Amino acid sequence: MEERNRFIKRAILLSLFTIGYNLVEGVVSIYFGISDEAISLAGFGGDSLIEVGSAGLVLWRLESEVGRSAELSLRRERKATFGIGVLFIVLAVITLVVSAFQLATFSHPESTLPGLVIAALSLSFMFFLWSAKRKVAKLLDSATVMKDADCSLACIKLSAILFIGSLIFLLFPGLWWIDSAAAILLAIIIGKEGLETIQAARSDDFSGGCGCVH
Repeated sequence: MEERNRFIKRAILLSLFTIGYNLVEGVVSIYFGISDEAISLAGFGGDSLIEVGSAGLVLWRLESEVGRSAELSLRRERKATFGIGVLFIVLAVITLVVSAFQLATFSHPESTLPGLVIAALSLSFMFFLWSAKRKVAKLLDSATVMKDADCSLACIKLSAILFIGSLIFLLFPGLWWIDSAAAILLAIIIGKEGLETIQAARSDDFSGGCGCVH
């Protein structure tokens, strides 16, 4: 039990760090996205706020571990997993709408420097968070924490698209549409994962486990 409590504290710290980092990243991305007319960067800021919501659900789920019944913990595991599935859908919709609008209006940023810097920072921080969350999810055997890790992985992929797209536009302005096209494909994958997560959470045989091989 003492060992599990240590893992829970680790998951809580990771969630708090996720919330703090992504709040800053989200606000900064939206600010520069608006000021530089970089729609993809502003949309990336919205994605960061989705990460905040996912981490918040993990905190809510883990709070039930403290002096609560196993039945309550399982109920919260199910609800939190369902909630993260919904956030995946929201993330997919935001990504799809922003990317489609950018393609339809032939939009490109006035400057690519903010996008490059923000994406590079996000890739470094979020890779650490994703790796650490996956590890603690396996240790806790928690579907909620594992899905939160998957949300971080989606953020990593979007960061990579933003970074590569900004770099390509800097070097080859005629290829301004590549990041939007790639983001649309990623949005479809994220949406599919969201639907699968919701279906798993609503399943009668939902056990709360992450389905991982330890």
